[in-house]
Amino acid sequence: MSFTDADVQAALAKLIDPNTKKDFVAGKSVKNIKISGDNLSLDIQLGYPAKSVWDEIRVMVENHLRSALPGINTLCVNVSSKVVPHAVQRGVKLVDGVKNIIAVASGKGGVGKSTTAVNLALALAAEGARVGILDADIYGPSLPTMMGIKGEPVSRDGKSVEPMQGHGLQVMSIGFMIQGEDVPMVWRGPMVTQALDQLLNQTRWDELDYLVVDMPPGTGDIQLTLSQKVPVTGAIIVTTPQDIALMDARKGLKMFEKVSIKILGIVENMSTHICSKCGHEEHIFGSGGAEKMCNDYKVELLGSLPLDIRIREQADSGNPTVMADPDGVIAKEYKQIARRLAVKVAEMAQDYSAAFPKIVMQKT
Repeated sequence: MSFTDADVQAALAKLIDPNTKKDFVAGKSVKNIKISGDNLSLDIQLGYPAKSVWDEIRVMVENHLRSALPGINTLCVNVSSKVVPHAVQRGVKLVDGVKNIIAVASGKGGVGKSTTAVNLALALAAEGARVGILDADIYGPSLPTMMGIKGEPVSRDGKSVEPMQGHGLQVMSIGFMIQGEDVPMVWRGPMVTQALDQLLNQTRWDELDYLVVDMPPGTGDIQLTLSQKVPVTGAIIVTTPQDIALMDARKGLKMFEKVSIKILGIVENMSTHICSKCGHEEHIFGSGGAEKMCNDYKVELLGSLPLDIRIREQADSGNPTVMADPDGVIAKEYKQIARRLAVKVAEMAQDYSAAFPKIVMQKT
């Protein structure tokens, strides 16, 4: 029984990618179909990093094709991922060496935003992406401690600095420039904005698929200015189930809407408390708040994370959960959120600015 390119496309149009919930043809993942007699080879190129499930997807595609096209003799399916740049706010200058910037924000402090940002960055890297993280919380930089990195960035040309390296991430924070952990940043808004601009644009980011930006908490003038100056692909709002935290999270969401930054979703942190003695789980801060907020604003609840002493201990020790216990339940939750986040980015409009030649006007 012979088969054609169209037969292969038709078969894969009936197979759903478990991560995007779209078929592989509609998701434009099917590439390089090659048919030689009754032998078939093709590539499945995912638009999001998913190294941990490549084999699972390959087996799923192979089984489906053999069932749909009984005439196949030899079958070779190659699965890979390719992350491309996506559109940002109009009029904001892009950052060299960075394809996509993901802002992780919160309406108020104390909701675990930085811990979430670090673990999501590590989860994206674990899935095969090139990832960096920028500590934009100038007043309270925490990345040096959380990432377990000491020392100062090196400048090779006197104009730019090399990002610090930790756990496979490229890292930059104002905390690397401060002498002493107890030195306060007594700066006014314009100084903070300038510092962030320098950290972002004067760091030699090395071909990042994603740069995760740990934003300062709140929705004041500084946050609004940062949102207008940083070319953000999309933003995540981190909240806890408490009514007050959700109230502030709503303000953070509206702030991003005002500057035309897409909300990728909401992460509910400290959703439940897990007792370290008996393992009992309970909703000590309330329940259902983030889900209601998502329904009100038509955004996605990317996932919920527990209030667990291990998350705090691991972050404080410079070895965050995704690295400290990569196969644990909590790390798997971070990875699921990161994969869903990456899928949301992949579904956005692509940035084609690099595909167009620059027009130079010259006198003749």
